[in-house]
Amino acid sequence: MDYGKFRYEQQKKEKEARKKSHNVELKEIRFRPHTDVHDFDFKTKHARKFLLHGDKVRAYVQFRGRDIIYKDHGMDLLRRFLEELADVAKIDQEPRMEGRRMTTILTPVKKKA
Repeated sequence: MDYGKFRYEQQKKEKEARKKSHNVELKEIRFRPHTDVHDFDFKTKHARKFLLHGDKVRAYVQFRGRDIIYKDHGMDLLRRFLEELADVAKIDQEPRMEGRRMTTILTPVKKKA
């Protein structure tokens, strides 16, 4: 077999494999402690779309000023968020405080063929 032909075939296979691959991105969804129901549903719908597309989602509650005293509202919000998306995602990182943010990370569930 000709080495040039062999290299050409290898390059074609590699190019085809790159076409079919998907780079996982980390998308962010931001909440505040007093985010209302409609806004919560809207952002949850976007997160579901990101997860179904195969991207990871970082959801966080931003506490500004005196909001920091409402940590329990933030935890309830993230728990509700995790429950809503339990069918399409698994928890990569449990909700925890990082400075003035409460963060969690979700990973998409692999689809069964």
